[in-house]
Amino acid sequence: MSDNNQPLIEVYGHGGDVETAAAAYGRAASAFLDYSANINPLGPPQGVMAALQEGMSAVIRYPDPGHREFKRLLAEELNTDDRRILVGNGAAECMALLLLGLQPRTVGVVDPCFSEYRELSLKFGSDIRSVCGQPERDWRADKADMMELIACTDLVFVGQPNNPNGVQYSLEDIRELAACAEQEGTWLVLDEAFIDFIPPEDRQTLMPELQDYPRTIIVRSMTKFYAIPGLRLGYTVADPEVIRAMAGKQVTWSVNGLALLAGEACLGSGREYELDTLQLIRLEREKLIHGLRALGLDVTPGEANFLLMELPQPWNAGAFQQEMGRRGVLVRSCAMYPGLGERHIRLAVKDAGSNDRLLAITAEVLGNPSADAT
Repeated sequence: MSDNNQPLIEVYGHGGDVETAAAAYGRAASAFLDYSANINPLGPPQGVMAALQEGMSAVIRYPDPGHREFKRLLAEELNTDDRRILVGNGAAECMALLLLGLQPRTVGVVDPCFSEYRELSLKFGSDIRSVCGQPERDWRADKADMMELIACTDLVFVGQPNNPNGVQYSLEDIRELAACAEQEGTWLVLDEAFIDFIPPEDRQTLMPELQDYPRTIIVRSMTKFYAIPGLRLGYTVADPEVIRAMAGKQVTWSVNGLALLAGEACLGSGREYELDTLQLIRLEREKLIHGLRALGLDVTPGEANFLLMELPQPWNAGAFQQEMGRRGVLVRSCAMYPGLGERHIRLAVKDAGSNDRLLAITAEVLGNPSADAT
């Protein structure tokens, strides 16, 4: 049976690696029900696929190195100046460009968190300091600890909502952290990659008042909500000086032409897609929370399109992942996340039929006395 410290399908540090899963479990990559990646179960908006088909002829031309039309539409959507926007090859490139452009010597992270905060920082030569969330706070960290982290670092990453637990900090807390960053001369990076999955009235975001906090930076992703992870598209909103520092480190044409076309189509897809997504995620998330708790899992009530949970004893994440994988379902082991334990896993929220299948297979695995839980 697998060692918890040696992930089966997260060999590159992330979920969604169906090629590794195919080799590990002897199935075709397309045959898996993938709960290890957090992508909109509705798939891309219809207009996106049409735009890609119509735009295929554009592959013979270089993409716009200034991303002008997409930035114009994005600035209009966000009610901001396009000089405050940088478009990247996914949110991960935006984070890398922040580190390259701002050159922080010491980076702070709030565990458990998206692994790229730590990995990118180490790759680019920064030292890491961290604080940890508490289970009784749904894995949020204490605000005083976060302010101390800001005081002793050059740049701090905060997930809003955070991955893997899916919870937000209150807007009041975020404002206090941003004010602390201004006072301490520290960069505060708010990773809002999953905030689109939260209804607008419930989003705890500084986006409308970001100009009041020049040292606070927001990074967002287009790939999760609009289901285009294979195209890679994200963006940063920040003070123009930060944007210039990032742009000075960006490789020309890092964002391909089809990704830009898809992004433009996403922004023009209308509110019906957004409303349908929010309704689906809300209903199915609650169903999963109820169903998984009934099976004995301790589920953190996140607000995004994924859920963090702890398996019942004697199961560990590696053993559960293997038993599910043998049955064609991929789950994300969180045993390697600093701050979490060997029994933690993360599951995406999908459509009703897929979620029913997940619950049935989970019940089968957890109720199977012949499965090796350890």
